[in-house]
Amino acid sequence: MDLVQGIGGVFFRAKDPRAQARWYRDNLGIPISPGDGEQTGEERMWDQQAGPTVWGPFPRDTEYFHNPAQQVMVNFRVADLDAVLARLRSTGTPVRDEIEEYDYGRFAWACDPEGNWFELWEPRN
Repeated sequence: MDLVQGIGGVFFRAKDPRAQARWYRDNLGIPISPGDGEQTGEERMWDQQAGPTVWGPFPRDTEYFHNPAQQVMVNFRVADLDAVLARLRSTGTPVRDEIEEYDYGRFAWACDPEGNWFELWEPRN
């Protein structure tokens, strides 16, 4: 039986998809993906570094996503959580003040311009 090998993409709705794509590129280094029909020449696939991925359903009434209307939250693996948080704060991005630490890593949360909260994870080596 063929099994899933990994996540091939994350797709979400946006009021202004091109502006959202540029924000993620400029603030988190995620390239603008091809395929929306408005190619500008700057698009490319995001070739990620291999690492662990969690597939984690949450209860419908979870407060973990920080926004009750938000159905999905993306967790991004980072090498230097403090540096990413400093960069986001310098651009005025909403960032929660607390950092949670566990045996398997450090976690923090921030919000994109359209109100989507995401999680940043610095795994322990």
